[in-house]
Amino acid sequence: MDTSYLEFSRPLDTAGSRRPVELAVVDSIAAGHEPETFLWIVFPRPDGGATVRYAWIGDGAALGDRIDHLALATGLDCADWLHITDLHCQQTARGRIAISAYALRPVLADVQRGTRCPEGRRDGIRRIITCAAETTGQTPRPGVPRWLGVGPALLNRRTP
Repeated sequence: MDTSYLEFSRPLDTAGSRRPVELAVVDSIAAGHEPETFLWIVFPRPDGGATVRYAWIGDGAALGDRIDHLALATGLDCADWLHITDLHCQQTARGRIAISAYALRPVLADVQRGTRCPEGRRDGIRRIITCAAETTGQTPRPGVPRWLGVGPALLNRRTP
């Protein structure tokens, strides 16, 4: 099995760090999925927050980057990302760990086809962004944010 994710180079006794255990769990979860799959894995934290780990199986990392490049080049945005990835998401759980698995070939096909988010859903996303901005005292930007990504280059990129 070939998976791509953050490197695992620390010894297991890392003085309370959850990272090595989480990466071992990611590896175990990835073993049960097909190649060319992108995994979005959410680990709940004791403080009420969450840690998100990504994994790409087989050639999934390269395929995800290819999808992101095409999606950005054709002007797809986060509403389109939500719509397209929802169509190809399989959600499961391992205890309290939430796992979203995305088959990347069908995502690529939809991006190549120019699949867009329906206007009703797009309007709902705009309303949520506006509400969140008002709640936090920010000014919302017009439109919706960029395509979120399914490949490591875009997902691991720092946002300004």
